[in-house]
Formats: sequence, C-alpha cells, structure tokens
Amino acid sequence: FPFPYTPYLIQEQFMAALYSALEAGRVGIFESPTGTGKSLSLICGALSWLRDFEEKKRQEEARLLALEDSGQEGEKRLPSAEPGHPDGKGTTGEPDWVTAFVKKKEEQDMVDRLKEELIRRKKQEDRLEKIRHNVQLKYAAKRKRSEEGETKGLLQLSKEVLSEGAGMDGLEQLDHNEEELILAEYESDEEKKVVSGLEEDDDDLEEEHVTKIYYCSRTHSQLSQFVREVQKSPFGKDTRLVSLGSRQNLCVNEEVRCLGSLQLINDRCMEMQKNKHEKKSDEENEGKKRRVSHTVCPFYSYEQMQFLRDEVLVEVKDIEQLVALGRETKACPYYGSRYAIPAAQLVVLPYQILLHEPTRSAAGIKLKDQVVIIDEAHNLIDTITCIHSAEVSGSQLCCAHSQLLQYMERYRRRLKAKNLMYIKQILYLLEQFVAVLGGNVNQNPSCQAVFQTGTVLKSINDFLFQSQIDNISLFKVQRYCEKSLISRKLFGFVERYGGPATAVKTNKENQKLAGLQNFLLTLQQGSDKEGDPPMDAENDQLRTASPLMQIEGFLSALTNANQDGRVILNRQGTIGLSSLKFLLLNPAVHFAKVVEECRAVIIAGGTMQPVADFREQLLSCAGVDPARVVEFSCGHVIPPENILPIILCSGPSNQQLEFTYQTRDLPQMMDETGRILCNLCNVVPGGVVCFFPSYEYEKQVYAHWEKTGLLTRLATKKKVFQEPKKANQVEQVLVEYAKCIKRCSQAGGQMTGALLLSVVGGKMSEGINFSDDLGRCVIMVGMPYPNIKSPELQEKMTWLDRTMPRAAGQAPSRVLIENLCMKAVNQSIGRAIRHQKDFASILLLDHRYARPATFNKLPQWIRERTQVKPAFGSAFAELRKVRTCILCTA
Repeated sequence: FPFPYTPYLIQEQFMAALYSALEAGRVGIFESPTGTGKSLSLICGALSWLRDFEEKKRQEEARLLALEDSGQEGEKRLPSAEPGHPDGKGTTGEPDWVTAFVKKKEEQDMVDRLKEELIRRKKQEDRLEKIRHNVQLKYAAKRKRSEEGETKGLLQLSKEVLSEGAGMDGLEQLDHNEEELILAEYESDEEKKVVSGLEEDDDDLEEEHVTKIYYCSRTHSQLSQFVREVQKSPFGKDTRLVSLGSRQNLCVNEEVRCLGSLQLINDRCMEMQKNKHEKKSDEENEGKKRRVSHTVCPFYSYEQMQFLRDEVLVEVKDIEQLVALGRETKACPYYGSRYAIPAAQLVVLPYQILLHEPTRSAAGIKLKDQVVIIDEAHNLIDTITCIHSAEVSGSQLCCAHSQLLQYMERYRRRLKAKNLMYIKQILYLLEQFVAVLGGNVNQNPSCQAVFQTGTVLKSINDFLFQSQIDNISLFKVQRYCEKSLISRKLFGFVERYGGPATAVKTNKENQKLAGLQNFLLTLQQGSDKEGDPPMDAENDQLRTASPLMQIEGFLSALTNANQDGRVILNRQGTIGLSSLKFLLLNPAVHFAKVVEECRAVIIAGGTMQPVADFREQLLSCAGVDPARVVEFSCGHVIPPENILPIILCSGPSNQQLEFTYQTRDLPQMMDETGRILCNLCNVVPGGVVCFFPSYEYEKQVYAHWEKTGLLTRLATKKKVFQEPKKANQVEQVLVEYAKCIKRCSQAGGQMTGALLLSVVGGKMSEGINFSDDLGRCVIMVGMPYPNIKSPELQEKMTWLDRTMPRAAGQAPSRVLIENLCMKAVNQSIGRAIRHQKDFASILLLDHRYARPATFNKLPQWIRERTQVKPAFGSAFAELRKVRTCILCTA
C-alpha cells in the first residue's frame, strides 16, 4: 500500500482487512485506537482498492472493445447460419439465428454504451487537464467575471435612478414588495425539476456516477482534518475529491448567511432559485401590470458553478478552501460542489447528509454499487435516532396557528383554492395537537394551566386517532410544505408584521394583524419570567418567528411506520411548556437502504466496543446477513509500559467505591473521591482530567469540596478548572488549562499542573485531545449509567425486549444499559493516549468495573493491560513507580 511514511504493523493489517472487505462487498466494523493513524489507514487502504478496481475495469473495457473489433472482422467471412442446419432450434425454442441475433444485439448495445462512456470520460479528463495546466485560462475567466460584475452593477444603478425618477409612491412600492409573500399556485402532482441553465449545457449534468467512496464523519472540523490527511497522502495529487456541507457552512451570499438558522437559510436559498426561474415569465408579461422583481442570488450562475466544479475536481480542497474559491469565482460552493459529485472519486460529507434520505436525494448522492465509510461511528445509532426524531412545544404550536391564521385572513382573496385547502388542513392539525395536550390554540399558551401533568407514550396510530387527524394524508401535507415553501412565506410575513416596532396601517385588515403583534409580544413576555434561562437573540427570533419550520419536522416524523416509533405527550405546568415529541425506536429502517444499495459499508472508529449494538440493533434489524459482517480490531502502537489502567475498588480510608444513585451523594463517598484526587495530584505531573457521570453530580461534589476545604488542598498542587455547560466557552477553558500546565512545567515549584473536572458525554469527552502533559492521568468517577427512569429510554428498553433475542441469558434492555454506559466510559478514557510516544495512567473508580461482563467491554488494548486493585495503597505504589520511571527517563 502506498503510504507517506513506513506504516506501523497494525496499519498494514488494518489496510489489508479494509481492502479485503471492500473487494468482497462486506459490511465491516473497524476499530483502531486514536493515535494509531486510523485516518491515513482508511485513505490509503480504500483508495488503493479504488485504484485497482478502476484499473481492472479499464482492462475489461479494453478487452471487450478488442473483441468487438475482431468480431467485426470475422463477420465479413462467416455465413449467417451453419450449412446443413438452416432451421436449427436453440434451447429456448427459438431458431438459432434469432438467439444469436438477440445476443449479438445486447453485446453491441453494451459496446456502444462503453464507447460513449469512454468518449465522455476522455472529454472530462482533457478539460480537467487543461484547467490544471493552463493558468492563463483561470485569469481569463477571472477577468470575465470581473467585467460581468461591473456591467451588472451599472445596470442596477441605472434601474435605481429610473425608478427614483418615476416618483413612485412609497406605499405602492410596499404593496409590490408584499407580492413575494403570496403563495404560488400549487399543483400537487407537479414533478418538474427545473434547473437553471440546463439549456446552456446539460451534457455534464447527465454524467454517470463513477465508482466512488463516500466518507462521512460527525463534524465539519473532523472532515477538514481528514481532507488535510488526503492532501498529505500519496493520493493527494491525483484524487478527485469533493467536500459537501450544509448551506449554513457553504453559502457565500451574506444576505442569506446572516439569517443564522439552517432552516431559514435553506428556505431563502430555495426561494431565490424559484425567483430566478420565474424571472423569464415575468419578463414575458412585461406589458401586463408591472410586478416587483424578486431577489435572485448573484452566486447562482450556472456558468460560474461549472467553473467551480472543475476547479474542485482538479485539486483537493477542504470546506474552508471551497468557500474561499466560491467567493473568488462568484459561484455558489453549495451547488458547485454537488455538480462535481458524479465525476468525484472521494466524496467527504457529514453524517446527516448521508443518513437522511431526503437530504441525500436533494444532494444528488447515488449509493448504488458505491462504497460508504462512516468514521467516528461510535454514536451512529444515536445519530440516526436524533436525525429522525422531532419535538415541538405548545408555544410553537399556538404561535404557528396564530401566524398562519392571520396570513390566511390577509391574503384569502389572493390564494388559490388548493393553497387554502392545505392551509386549513395545517391549521386543523395545529388545533388538534394543542387539544391533545389539553389546551386551546386561541388562548395564550403561557397562561393555560395543564391539569393532568406527566408524560404519556403512544404509538403513532393511537396518537393520530386520539388527535382525530387520521383522516388527513400527512404525506400530502408534508409534500405541500416542502414544495410551497409556506414556512418561508410565513416567516417573511411575520418579519413584516410581527415586530412591535413595525408601523401597521389602520385599515380593517391590519387591525387584525395587530392581534398577531400583541400575541407574539405576550409570548415573549411569558418566556422572560423570573427564573427562566435567558435565550440568545437567534433562538428568540426562531422561537417567535418561524415555529412552522420545526412543526414540519414533526409532521414528517409522523409518517414513519407505526411499529418503528412512539409519540411522547409531555404535559408540564402550562400548555406553553408542554410538548409533543416523536421518538424513533428502530434506526435500522433508515439505515437499511444504505447497506442494501452500497457495494460495501465500513463502520469505523477509535473506540467501537461494545460492538453488539451495531450487529443487533443496526445491521441485523436492517436485514444484513451475519455472514456479510466482518469485524476488525487492532491494538495500540504504544509500548505496554506507557499505559497504566487501574480498576480501584476502595479509597485511602478503605471506603468501598460504588457510585450508585443511592450511595454517590453520601458525604463519605465525596470525601473519599477528594482524598484519592489529592493523593494523585501529589505524584502525577502535568494535567489530570477527572470525569463525572453528570453536570449535576460534578457541581454537587465541587460544592461539597469547597465547604470541607478539600478544594483548597487540591489547589495547592493543581489549579482546578471546570468544564462549562455552554459550548462557546469550552475553547477558552481548554486554552487556560493548557497555559497553566505549560507555565507550571517551565517554572517548577509547588504547583505541578492543572486538574480539569469534566463530564461524561460533555464536550471534553469526545473529539478533544489530551495528549502529552494535557492528560497524564484520566479518572472516571463511578459508572455513567443513563437515567433509567427516562420515558424515552424505558420505551426503547421495552421495544428491545419485545423484538430482540436474549443474549447470553441477559435481557436486551439490560445489555443496552450496560453498553450505553461502557461506550461513554471508553470514549472518555481514550482521550489521553494520542500518539506512539504518549503515556498516561487511567483510574476507574468503582469496584463494579472488575465484574467480568463489564471488564470485557473495555477496549482490548486497555483491557489486556488493566490491573484490578482492591486497596488504594498498592494502586498508589504503582503510580509512584510510573512517576519514578518518568523522572529517570527525563
């Protein structure tokens, strides 16, 4: 395998197993600990297979074409039928000459298609080669763009001057602008897919998809890191790579970007495209009543997006470079990157795009016979569940009803019959959703008390019957919302009339709109009561201005099969605080199409243990043959002596360590935890990261240590940091933590570093590297079991017990709880060892980790080096020994 340096043995084994899985069309579960070069192994293994696959395909094509040429020569000499057998019959009962003719025709059609594909491929390669080497072409295109921009600017200026000279009344202009809020005539059976500019060159858009690899990960930063690894690899120069992302990440139109919310950006973008398509028909009707020209995105230029597509295919670029190129070329990176998909060999994209079928289709992704690699897949099941679950509050339902009712009243005379019909259906749905929570849409949700509080779970069908909406086709309503862009129109309407500062005319219609203003104002005042957490401006704007967008997601979720999900009615205090939530129970139904269509699927991660969830809940339920599933797990590249994992059963005062919900709040347990940390901080240099099961427990322990003076003792050796709840504060805390450790290591003295109190499942437990001095010791306080009293978890457990077989005598629900706990533990303790020369100790503070069933769920490379210590003394001696070795080495 080509590699940028001499690979580790485990990397060679990983690449060989990956190559074999891709060649055989398997579903693979691959585990390679962080710090072992997993990304490079994936790149070099997968692209080596793709290179060999393409070469075999080229050889087969050349063989077929050679046979065709020789066959044509032979045809000139051979008679049409064998002498003596003019009417010979084949096995099908047809004359031999008919069978031969049909077979010949099929072969000829295949060869003709092959020749067309070769011509198309040659044309594409020549174009890309020209762009790659002809720098003058780039400058010419750039100059042309500049000239076009100047011309457009002058034309716009002329139009503005003319419109000012016409002396149009300001009030009339406002009415013209309001035209864009009116819903277009809706045809439910409309299946048109209009793409601007198709008439210019539709040849390239019809391009067939070459065999490719779709690489997915969780975040855009992880994807950018992967692309940089590709750039450094031996395949970086000659791989056609495309990075996909959401409009939120790729949009370069500042007017649209400033909307903030992904849903608002999506709707605004779609509306601007629609405006572009309608522009021509508006120009044709110039003689009729003049309508205002709708805003069209200046970056949605087909010619420029073609240029961007070719630039993307010529050189590997990450998201940031793609956005910069879009700004430079005045082309939309979101659509330009999608035009590049058919010809790309490697497509890099977030989970959400691949795992959500409507988004996948909209992006132009075709999975048939392709390869999918899902990296950082430890939370794949949760990701699929979250993508296909949805929640709406009573406030959102009431607000959406009020907005839509006011919208319908204002534009009733302008709306076509089908629009009115669907709007009335949506209004009815909203009324029934609020009624099922025990409220009335015509009253302020913040003032309506709920008498029967609590949580109730229902099947989808039961919920539809109870809500009395089982006679409405949710599929048609969902399609209407999607095609009509009604949420975007409604948002524009509320922007115009919903704000308290907006001047509203005093005619009869607009007196009704004043009610919408007052309603929205009371909602805002209701949410700002004392004790409520402050909302940031963006969330506040979304909550009051565009609740229908959230509700559309809930309606879509209700179209799942009855057995695959549940609706949770959460009644709390007031209707405004109550909510309806759809919970997906069976993520396999949405993953099944991926594994069915793809040639091979690889699920990879640094910590995949325990893998039973993937096999049973995801693959088995998706109908994957167990024989098709392969597993690969490798050890770490660090020497055995560089890691010291210890399961500690009791503390310095012989207090048994068992952090159950009943015992962890006891003062003696919190004191014992503090004593362990004090002792460790005396001997462990650099940084110590301590994980607690929850934010609440970490806060409780911190307050107890403050009261007893233990925190002051800790602070003499390590400066204490706490993980913040807000995501935007995490980076600042990490920077300060790293600075403190560096300062202490350079200065010497009594303080030896820093102690970071973190939370399992928080921002510090995934994706953060505590390499070298940032994490010389990782401590896990107790076992982070999920809240078993959660209605969602209880329903999931019930569903598993009903649908899954028992494993080794254990109920599937019990296995789920254990697996969720150990997945969280494995993610957290894997933060410390990040490269071959790194070293750290790991302490698991709870005697229950020593139970065989739990112990066996630790990653193999940690498990085989783990020591179980019944008493603190022997564990402390091991840690002192490690420190002595470190000092001697230093």
